[in-house]
Amino acid sequence: MSGNERATLRNRKIGFVFQSYNLLPKTTAVENVELPLLYNSTVGRAERRARAERALRDVGLQDRMNHRSNQMSGGQQQRVAIARALVNDPVIILADEATGNLDTRTSFEILTLFQRLNAMGRTIIFVTHNPEIALYSSRTITLRDGRIIEDRINTDVASAAETLAAMPPEE
Repeated sequence: MSGNERATLRNRKIGFVFQSYNLLPKTTAVENVELPLLYNSTVGRAERRARAERALRDVGLQDRMNHRSNQMSGGQQQRVAIARALVNDPVIILADEATGNLDTRTSFEILTLFQRLNAMGRTIIFVTHNPEIALYSSRTITLRDGRIIEDRINTDVASAAETLAAMPPEE
């Protein structure tokens, strides 16, 4: 594949959630989420906006769509980054510490979303230092110093939705 073909494949088939967000600071949440779609000539302006708004609703940010990055908390910025990764409906999502900056409830909302996407056939590669998060995955690969020390299939995957439902209501 040429460099352009590889870039198109990455843009349309892989969603990236970066630990450091990588949001454009002077743009709104919806504009940040639209960004990957700007490189997809098959998606028109109206559809681009609709997809970005849907992705932001999926991560619970419907009320922050027109806020700029510097007007949002770290957790909100992380959810914008997750929405941006989902907007192209990728088959693979690479998530680096995607819940690392989120409160517990929001973390489980995102895990619920990722489990739902996985059930729909998406592959989620979730990097975390939190062993509790691994309970919600179907396979856990543990690395130490760049080497695989354990690779196991989780036969009894915990349900993030059930854990979320069991949490006390927010005040």
